[in-house]
Amino acid sequence: MSIKVIAIFGTRPEAIKMATLCHEINNAEGFDLKICVTGQHREMLDQVLDLFDIVPDIDLDLMKKDQDLSDITSSILLKVKSVLIKHKPDLVLVHGDTTTTFASALAAFYQNIKVGHVEAGLRTYNMNAPYPEEFNRQIVSKVSELHFAPTEISRSNLINEGHKIENIFVTGNTVIDSLFWILNRIDKSENRKEDLIK
Repeated sequence: MSIKVIAIFGTRPEAIKMATLCHEINNAEGFDLKICVTGQHREMLDQVLDLFDIVPDIDLDLMKKDQDLSDITSSILLKVKSVLIKHKPDLVLVHGDTTTTFASALAAFYQNIKVGHVEAGLRTYNMNAPYPEEFNRQIVSKVSELHFAPTEISRSNLINEGHKIENIFVTGNTVIDSLFWILNRIDKSENRKEDLIK
């Protein structure tokens, strides 16, 4: 029986760092992945999705003119709740420290669904720097079951905050995986051009 996973992201940085992870999950046995985007960065997000050949299963397209953080947070919370009730995933994957990350993790927590936090454990311990990202990343850690830390320092932060050591995994920064994915794509494109010239 497959583990049902929903990966949720909405900004360009999230998409860049989640792209190769989504490809890996899709290619792995035992997982049923759905990709949900909020559209928090609409045009920039779409550019990254095209670049990485990702077609979302669910596009909430939430952005409206003149929204503030309260508007965005409440919209994401309610829309993601509906997605989770419909699809009933075993795990929700979120990335980093955006409003999409915070509200999606909270929606999953309210539905008693496990949260996996990619790029977990980054800290300044100053709620105003960066704002609101530091708040978002700390709260997401509170509701996450699995913590995918990019560095040993991030892992130490999580351990010092009382998170279970067995639930923390040092994975490196997924932006490096994305860089190699793009370089590989360029190499293949160059090889195809050379083949055509021959």
